[in-house]
Amino acid sequence: MKKTLLLFTFFIGLISINAQTLEELKATQAAKKDSIAAIQGRVNAIQGQIDALPGWKKGAFGTIGGSISSFKNWFAQGTPNNNSGNIGFTVNAYANLNQDKFFWRNAGNINLSWVKLDDKDDPTDSDKFREATDVFNINSLYGRKLSEKFAISGLGEYRTTILSNFNDPGFLDLGVGATWTPVKDLVVVIHPLNYNFVFSSNSVIDFQSSLGAKILVDYTRQIDAVSFKTNLSMFQSYKSGDLSNWTWTNSFGYTLWKMIGVGFDLGLRQNKQEAFNYQQSQPGSTNAQLKNTDNKLQSYWMFGLNYKF
Repeated sequence: MKKTLLLFTFFIGLISINAQTLEELKATQAAKKDSIAAIQGRVNAIQGQIDALPGWKKGAFGTIGGSISSFKNWFAQGTPNNNSGNIGFTVNAYANLNQDKFFWRNAGNINLSWVKLDDKDDPTDSDKFREATDVFNINSLYGRKLSEKFAISGLGEYRTTILSNFNDPGFLDLGVGATWTPVKDLVVVIHPLNYNFVFSSNSVIDFQSSLGAKILVDYTRQIDAVSFKTNLSMFQSYKSGDLSNWTWTNSFGYTLWKMIGVGFDLGLRQNKQEAFNYQQSQPGSTNAQLKNTDNKLQSYWMFGLNYKF
């Protein structure tokens, strides 16, 4: 009986010691976490001071997405024997120079993707990848500072496709006006004097250039493991609303391990001249006037692996 009581007492003491050790370890861990948070806060503050210094700031991040599949005798679908796949990537890059009296901001966006559906039961079916998404955009903004938040500025922005029909059509905006930077990383460009050049070799569709107003809003930010960019580019033609257009692109990346993570991209656009060009290229099209074109919302999205340069 004495031995049993002694053994019982020993186990109670052991459990008490373990519980005490666990609580002590948790308390020590909490203190270390607080120390890490304080250190990270000081590091972020120093980084903010570095970012505010004059000089070049460069960066890039992108998303890669893709999949492949193969079906054999899968009769539940319309093409039971096929090989299919898609692959795409986006890249957002910037190079910004900030000085006491002026700034020069440069940015580029590329979004390309390819798809294929090889029907094994159709000998005439192509087994090659073909272009699906084709977006290329670069812009350069120069501003002479009037104050910390306002500047007189000039902007050049060019947009086209590069996999096919390069510069056919191509859109080039050149204009002058003002730039407002209300908070860090947010740029609002308002150029009431802007000319939208449209380049095309299409003899059927008369793409028209025109004078108008340009509005561009860009917010690019990196917070710890998160990188994101949103860009809205609008042109309002003084000649006709049918010649106006806008594009809104959004990119998000979250780093999970070293420089690798997950990313999401979304793009929206409306351009009546592009819609008219597409509709006129379809067989049996009878729409002969730009003003009668159904200017549908254009969109794309991509989800996949993200890499931060």
